[in-house]
Amino acid sequence: MFHNLKLFLYYAFIQHLPHSRLMGFSNTIRVWYAAEILKIMPYDKQSVLEHNVYLSNAKETSIGHNCRINEHVFIQQAIIEDEVLIAPHVAILSVSHKHDRIDISIVDQGDTRPNPPRIKKGAWLGRNVVILPGVTIGEGAIVAAGAIVNRDVAAFTIVGGVPAKFIKKRT
Repeated sequence: MFHNLKLFLYYAFIQHLPHSRLMGFSNTIRVWYAAEILKIMPYDKQSVLEHNVYLSNAKETSIGHNCRINEHVFIQQAIIEDEVLIAPHVAILSVSHKHDRIDISIVDQGDTRPNPPRIKKGAWLGRNVVILPGVTIGEGAIVAAGAIVNRDVAAFTIVGGVPAKFIKKRT
């Protein structure tokens, strides 16, 4: 019950504070709220949590130090390590719809078990990236804008496309 009230306040007010380019204190309030009230990240003056970031129920999500999460990011559940950059309009998914049976409508089959993705230290997710359940993005990896990632990404590599494929190793 109390957790739902904290989420209500986040979704009703905190997430709608103006972009930090307009009012720098908005980011400070959002990061403080995520750290001290929702307890999903440490309070860190270097972190950025822009407006309209969806955090689902915020119970199975953790965000590390010095992360930059831009506007309109959708996070169902995830483990996000330190120094991660997430561009606008990224979707990080932890569940999907069951679709095994053809005798029952997909809408009536329910959801899969949560399988939160892991975004490792120093990774960068470009604009409009979609990360599917259970995927690990390796340390220092870059996911190009618009990619859909359906399998693990090795550390210090660049991937892109639909589905995301290896482009090159970072050197």
